[in-house]
Amino acid sequence: MEEIDKKKLPCHIAIIMDGNGRWAKSRNLPRPAGHRKGIEALQNVIEAAGEIGVEFLTLFGFSSENWNRPKDEVSELMRLLRSYLRSQTAELHKNNIRLRVIGDRKAFDKDIVVLIDNAERLTSENTGLNLVMALNYGGRQDILHAANLLADHAWREKRKLTEDEVNALLPQFLMTAGIPDPELMIRTSGEQRISNFLLWPCAYTEFVFTDTLWPDFSRKDIDDAIAEFNKRDRRFGRIKTSQAQ
Repeated sequence: MEEIDKKKLPCHIAIIMDGNGRWAKSRNLPRPAGHRKGIEALQNVIEAAGEIGVEFLTLFGFSSENWNRPKDEVSELMRLLRSYLRSQTAELHKNNIRLRVIGDRKAFDKDIVVLIDNAERLTSENTGLNLVMALNYGGRQDILHAANLLADHAWREKRKLTEDEVNALLPQFLMTAGIPDPELMIRTSGEQRISNFLLWPCAYTEFVFTDTLWPDFSRKDIDDAIAEFNKRDRRFGRIKTSQAQ
């Protein structure tokens, strides 16, 4: 395990949790078994993030494209979502964790929407880890939705917005409004793509890809990712002062 520099700890870590199906297949188990094991990894990572001192943790739980998976698998994912919200909301609250869900929740069954609303309401005043769950979320859809809201804003203002105004205002209409941009994005399972996740906020995010399948993701993996982040030279388009001489 690599040492992490607490002085360079990323404020916001986002994770694409990938590999549940392959974890199950490698053990000759049905895919739902991988998703169930993935819930254990989720709980461990939330606990680790809080212990390390991360302020924001965003987890890609269910994408807007995941509805295209087999119906039985989607049904199992919805069952696990219900179960998690019912069993863990009180625990999140007890641990001073604030839960926020981003994504289009209208596609979910009403009971799931109620569970999400109740969990957000119960934990809204908590001051510990900010846990953001992306459910039925897509980065392109988020930008398009924000653009529509921005167009409505311009219509109400009855004037054409300048480019600088658009650049400043559009993030305020994203589902991630009020959440700092991720400094570190981790994707598990060896895949190296962003998969329509947080497209606008990740403009200057550092990416770490690990071969670890999500159900096997542990405290060591998150520590290793942070240690790798600590090595990065984050210039945001600038060059080092020494190079500018």
